[in-house]
Amino acid sequence: MSLNQSGWRPEMGSGNDGAAVDTFTGNRALMLEESLIFEIGSNDVTGVDFPEGDVVGSRLGDLSRTSPIGLPGLTEPETVRHYTRLSRQNYAIDLGLFPLGSCTMKHNPRLNERVARLPGFADIHPLQPVDSVQGALGLIHELADWLVKLTGMNSVAMSPKAGAHGELCGILAIRAALEARGDARQVVLVPESAHGTNPATAAFAGYKVEAIPATKEGRVDLEKIRERLGPDVASVMITNPNTCGLFERDMKAISDAVHEAGAFVYCDGANFNAIVGRVRPGDLGVDAMHINLHKTFSTPHGGGGPGSGPVVFSEALTPFAPLPFVEKRDDGFHLVEEETADEHHAHSFGRMVAFHGQMGMFTRALSYIMSHGADGLRQVAEDAVLNANYILRSLDDVLHAPFGKGPCMHEALFGDAGIAEGLSTLDIAKALIDEGFHPMTMYFPLVVHGAMLIEPTETESRADLDQFIGAVRSVVERAKAGDERLKGAPYYAPRRRLDETQAARKPVLVWNEPEPAAAAE
Repeated sequence: MSLNQSGWRPEMGSGNDGAAVDTFTGNRALMLEESLIFEIGSNDVTGVDFPEGDVVGSRLGDLSRTSPIGLPGLTEPETVRHYTRLSRQNYAIDLGLFPLGSCTMKHNPRLNERVARLPGFADIHPLQPVDSVQGALGLIHELADWLVKLTGMNSVAMSPKAGAHGELCGILAIRAALEARGDARQVVLVPESAHGTNPATAAFAGYKVEAIPATKEGRVDLEKIRERLGPDVASVMITNPNTCGLFERDMKAISDAVHEAGAFVYCDGANFNAIVGRVRPGDLGVDAMHINLHKTFSTPHGGGGPGSGPVVFSEALTPFAPLPFVEKRDDGFHLVEEETADEHHAHSFGRMVAFHGQMGMFTRALSYIMSHGADGLRQVAEDAVLNANYILRSLDDVLHAPFGKGPCMHEALFGDAGIAEGLSTLDIAKALIDEGFHPMTMYFPLVVHGAMLIEPTETESRADLDQFIGAVRSVVERAKAGDERLKGAPYYAPRRRLDETQAARKPVLVWNEPEPAAAAE
């Protein structure tokens, strides 16, 4: 049977519960099924031969292991094949468009990777003598200079390891500044359109969090902020552009009101990619803002470790910023690790990390900045906004766009209004997997029912956007028509739809060897 306009055949997945496929191996052509490493390896073998060594006594005392570690052994070919097969079941930016809203998942230029692997950057140690790492310190200093100039701020702390880590850095600097003047403020205001880490960070730092509602346009309600400001408010945390994909037009007025009340303005810089080279947050009255290098400046995103979230500070907060920082002097670059007597970091709240930051990310980010230049970075923002608006206008006739009357910034936001009863945003997202796309961000921000948040970034071509738009339109039309088969999607993924609630609440984190099957009588 030929494909219909949606690319879906009626017989796809019919009669298949997803537990197995009709092949002896479980493979689906070049999509190879792969078992757990515990199921293909054996605990009593290893792929490496070790020479017998001298037996020495343990220095661990009663902390020594009393039972076998239980790791399976595999040969080298088995190991390589296992992880290669698993990698083929994963989605990545090198495979296609990653439309996660608010995540800025864009291409990582290979030039940056090559620069980061140069000797002197990739093989240095944080405890080397300062005179042996002058090039690395110079790179950190130059990147810091770019970040300060691009944001219009006074200084930058390079050491925070991620966006949320940077948020904590900024809030701790605000707390230190308040304590220095004997001001015991205990409340942080967080608009509904802010990132979810903002209230979590404020609470972690010991503050009481209060929400500020959004206007019907999806922006921060300036009058509500003015009404709530008082002697107990320490800071307002604002995401700009916000998670509705909109620029906060009243940002300068908000900052002026906050400062007049004696509080500080924290800006979540996760969406800086939409305004880099065009807007300087410092000109809008921001006191502290983190910058996700993996978003705006295209260092690897995620992976459980390679993050970097430098924080820029206003002149008022600079003396309270964390250590260490790199300082250029007549005799070279110095790493300042203690409070200084001058106004620069004179009252630092301390350290965020043991060492100096993430060198690999610094190298990649500076390579990205220098290869683009100031004019190229401006075009990055312009192209990212253009792509997002192209998606907004290409889908707003089939999807509800609650704030779609005007242009958006870096991401397009849709809701689930008009979808047939019994179907949901989740069903649309799962069906997109069958179309070969990672789903968009779902159910966030909370101000829109059944939210679908799409951020294409500037690195996607029009042809790629058109293919994605066509896939979304096809799935949404099926959802509007009440196609019950959407509830079973995805059909073509390595695994069928999971019970996500149970997977989150009762995850199985330990592999136990199955009981041997009872012998047949």
